[in-house]
Amino acid sequence: MDTKKSVIVIGAGLGGLGTACLLAKKGYTVTLIEKNSTVGGRARVFEKDGFVFDMGPSWYMMPDVFDHFFSLMGEKTSDYYNLQKLAPSYRIILKSDMKHYDFYGDIVKNTETFETLEPGSGKVLVKFLEKLKLQYSIAYNEFMFKNYNSILDFMSWSVAKVGYKLPLLRKQKAIIESKFKSEILQKVMQYQMILLGTAPGDCPGIYSMMNYVDFGLGVWYPDGGIWQLPRALEAMAKKHGVNIMTNTEVEQILIENNTANGVRLADGTVLSADIVVSNADVTFTDEHLLAPEYRQHSPEYWDSRVLAPSAFILYLGVEGKIPTLEHHNLIFAKDWQKGFEQIFDKPEWPTDPSFYLCMPSKTDPSVAPANHENIFVLVPIASGLEYTPEFEKEYTEKILDEIQQYAGVENIRGRIKYQQVYSVKDFQKDYNAYKGTALGLAHTFSQTALFRPNNVHKKVPNLFYAGAGTNPGIGMPICLISAELVYKRITGSKDVHPLKEL
Repeated sequence: MDTKKSVIVIGAGLGGLGTACLLAKKGYTVTLIEKNSTVGGRARVFEKDGFVFDMGPSWYMMPDVFDHFFSLMGEKTSDYYNLQKLAPSYRIILKSDMKHYDFYGDIVKNTETFETLEPGSGKVLVKFLEKLKLQYSIAYNEFMFKNYNSILDFMSWSVAKVGYKLPLLRKQKAIIESKFKSEILQKVMQYQMILLGTAPGDCPGIYSMMNYVDFGLGVWYPDGGIWQLPRALEAMAKKHGVNIMTNTEVEQILIENNTANGVRLADGTVLSADIVVSNADVTFTDEHLLAPEYRQHSPEYWDSRVLAPSAFILYLGVEGKIPTLEHHNLIFAKDWQKGFEQIFDKPEWPTDPSFYLCMPSKTDPSVAPANHENIFVLVPIASGLEYTPEFEKEYTEKILDEIQQYAGVENIRGRIKYQQVYSVKDFQKDYNAYKGTALGLAHTFSQTALFRPNNVHKKVPNLFYAGAGTNPGIGMPICLISAELVYKRITGSKDVHPLKEL
């Protein structure tokens, strides 16, 4: 390994930032190139009229992963931001009965709630979470931080000793429905799959461990907003000498004799490097940044992939306090299954949408003016949906009606002081996201682990990939793990466990 080598990282999302940080600390000369004006990727931020809006991710989960990453950098998360554990973690509202239910990162409290909703389910929950805690530990220590090259990587003795304890072939939906019978409890235990961009009926059972992440580890919030995380990564990158170029677009990855030797920018400038890492959308990288002879898949292949949902997002600045909402709020449709069908099976705009409202001003007054609320509204929708400006306005009105009716926000239109829509076309424009997906490739069985696009190019051994499109997949902590996996590839580390040091 020659740590004097130069690296170009394309895309300053969390995977790109994390990769740049690790390699720079190790001694590589790193240039990080970002097409937008700020770093963070989907975790960017914007401010308007005193409101500070996190543009994308809003759930800070798996704090152990963040702590681990910062420790590799010789830092602590507390060096950069203060974390609060949310209590309750979130509120669920069912359209079917208009009742609300609060859940916590506290197994005892949740057990009591489960018992009131389904007698006997509390004991089932405790036993189930004990099992999931073990599964999470196994996945964390044996699978998440491991690079895969072939099916043989699943056949080692160390994997065989623990792998049988993981529900690799069952679907998450089937597992949950075998344990809980009430509508509300099934939905509580299945909604996390949406965070992974997958319908519960299509999601491998191994992701049931997200229930332990939810109830066992809890949901957290960094004071000032989620954007404190990319801000911290940017600071660490600069501390170790990373050259960050924003407002700079890469036109092509340059390859000669099966070796990546740099990039050409949109303005024609050529930057040379010994190693190239793409944290850009994996499909966009393959179809637009590589010359035809170096593309790994055909357009038909990418079109056949199962995409995670896109989103119809409203950023709202609202006058007056809203006592009916918590920090995180999930409003579930009456016909839960039809909602998934309209996203994954027969793509169309949801007629009875489930949706999510994040109101960080409930926890953090710094993100809104006094006596105002900051509301982030997200409706999961199918990627690739078409719409006109007129339809966008109509659907906005529909969602505002739903917020007033089901979230109890009285006279919402008369109280809105700021309003902005963000949807499919914006994800395409800002992130080159394939078909405007908000998350990337869904976590189906055929798009997990070995079957997900690998983080090293098949023909170009010094071209690597980071971020949600490669392993391990979707989510802020998972993208940081992807950075560690790329670091292992580049440095030649064969360690299959979380690194103890660089």
